Amino acid sequence: MPNRNCCYEQYLLHLAHDNVDFRLPVQTVNLQFTQTFVLILTSRSAFELWGHGTTIDELRTSLLEYPAENKAPYLQQNSTYKINVYTFNKTLVFKDRIEKIDALDFLPFKGTVNLKDPEHIFCLLEDYGSDPNDIPEEPLHMYFGRWIADGQRELIRSYSVKKRHFIGNTSMDAGLSFIMANHAKVKADDLVYDPFVGTGSLLVACSRFGAYVCGTDIDYNTIHGIGKASRKNQKWRGPDENIRANLRQYGTESLYVDVMVSDASKTVWRKNAQFDAIVTDPPYGIRESTRRTGSHKDIIKPPEDFSGESHVPVSMAYHLSDIFADLLNFAAHHLVLGGRLVYWLPIYRPEYCEEMVPLHPCLTLTSNCEQTLSSHTSRRLITMEKTKEPEDSDRLVHLADPRFTPYQGHNSFREKYFCGLTKKNGKDSKATPKNKD
Repeated sequence: MPNRNCCYEQYLLHLAHDNVDFRLPVQTVNLQFTQTFVLILTSRSAFELWGHGTTIDELRTSLLEYPAENKAPYLQQNSTYKINVYTFNKTLVFKDRIEKIDALDFLPFKGTVNLKDPEHIFCLLEDYGSDPNDIPEEPLHMYFGRWIADGQRELIRSYSVKKRHFIGNTSMDAGLSFIMANHAKVKADDLVYDPFVGTGSLLVACSRFGAYVCGTDIDYNTIHGIGKASRKNQKWRGPDENIRANLRQYGTESLYVDVMVSDASKTVWRKNAQFDAIVTDPPYGIRESTRRTGSHKDIIKPPEDFSGESHVPVSMAYHLSDIFADLLNFAAHHLVLGGRLVYWLPIYRPEYCEEMVPLHPCLTLTSNCEQTLSSHTSRRLITMEKTKEPEDSDRLVHLADPRFTPYQGHNSFREKYFCGLTKKNGKDSKATPKNKD
């Protein structure tokens, strides 16, 4: 709970009740808005906190203790104001809202009420808990403060994939794309890379914050925007359906570096630090296959008496454990010091433990947030920061320390996903009685 005796100004953030696990942990005291990027998207509004309490009497005492010199500039006689009432987990009728506003008459407002265009906006926020089946008569806690600003949640609507020029089957949701960019601390003039770029949803989000963006993908058709369309009632993609067109749609085409067809298992980049952030969503083998290009090294030598022609397959299976090991190794070599890697890790929930999260000697895990997909599966947003440059000894660390050994259980995620889905469908069919003829 905020300490009224502290020397810092205190702020209250009114957050949207979605993607709760992705909120960065912040303290009310020592709040630095420049560092709480994710709160811009998850916040509805920000307030200068004047007082709080569990009852109206406690709220009154807290408000009267708030320094008068801090309140005075907003209570002047020649000013205009209005008071809003926000509630969580309960809807109040208009009459009840007016009564709660009238109960604040001990505050020395000298200005004129203006509901349409006030100079100052104040807000009473009431928390009625999180259980919709057990809503108390009185709020569990009340807060009062001066409105400072609204968040940027309109970005989620204006950047909706439904309105996007170029989309695919796995295009990332706009809200989650912005959250990933925020976890990566993407800022103006950064260079951001996505090794599994797909239709470029993450590049769109990162460019919104002023970063230069580039990416690669093994899928030729997706990179070049050709082939079958993902939209309903559209058979083939149009001539201008590509990642560059998406950035053009949002006015950030000047930040588009390029995309190219490339295999994430066989890096095409020079061995030095280039990227400020790597933000990506690797394929899990559910809606998009996990594959890599074939190589002579992967072919078992045929017997001496083999008379057929040797063949290198166009593509081969790319196991999830190898995908993550390659991704972390790439980040260790190609991120600048302090740069961040942000990616999704698919998880079979009954077996999950923190030891399943891939680690690297040069990368420090900073956050691990879960998005539940079903009763048995989820994906975790992993954020890592590069804290040291790679050394030759790191290879030995991988061999000696089991924490850095790729977790092979990720390779069976696809089978476990569909196994759980089959069981669920089986239960549903048993629970639904069949119509008799």
